[in-house]
Amino acid sequence: MADPIKVLIVDDHQVVRRGLRTFLEVQDDIEVVGEAADGAEGVARTEELKPDVVLMDVKMPGMDGIEALRKLRELASPARVLIVTSFTEQRTVIPALRAGAAGYVYKDVDPDALAGAIRSVHAGHILLQPEVAGVLLSQEESNSGQGRGGSLTEREREVLGLIADGRSNREIARALVLSEKTVKTHVSNILMKLDLADRTQAALFAVRHGLTR
Repeated sequence: MADPIKVLIVDDHQVVRRGLRTFLEVQDDIEVVGEAADGAEGVARTEELKPDVVLMDVKMPGMDGIEALRKLRELASPARVLIVTSFTEQRTVIPALRAGAAGYVYKDVDPDALAGAIRSVHAGHILLQPEVAGVLLSQEESNSGQGRGGSLTEREREVLGLIADGRSNREIARALVLSEKTVKTHVSNILMKLDLADRTQAALFAVRHGLTR
């Protein structure tokens, strides 16, 4: 049996943390390894506990979730961050995605959907609700990088299309009959050539410029 997905919960409300933990403790393949009450503690606990996935609130006292995301990026943390937010905070999700979040769920999510979201981001997928993806794409309109896609090789365009489909590196490797190491190299080249920060931006670029499969 594969090792369980290690999850860290970062939220300033104890009731929310307890509720999320209760949701997850019934999942055989997910293990809650710790909790944190603000962004600074979340960053420290991520460094200490090495979780696979961090459930991160956005609005917290002191260091908020977006600043914590930026700090984790600076530290090159491999943890995938899933934002847990309320519906009314939807506008704050966009800066979080730009800061490196792998996606988001709402705080009233049912247990099965939450577990599924954790498994999805752990597998390398990106979770974007249509309404947020639409806002992100419209905001990119003024700085769309038109023409940059022409600098990609045919293979890189194939990889980019699969990134936009939400495929992990392992899935891309299987689809294109490549090694995961080769796929990682292609992904790095794509981000460099398109001047993008992460896979989320790459996926949005692909959708915006019709490079999806």
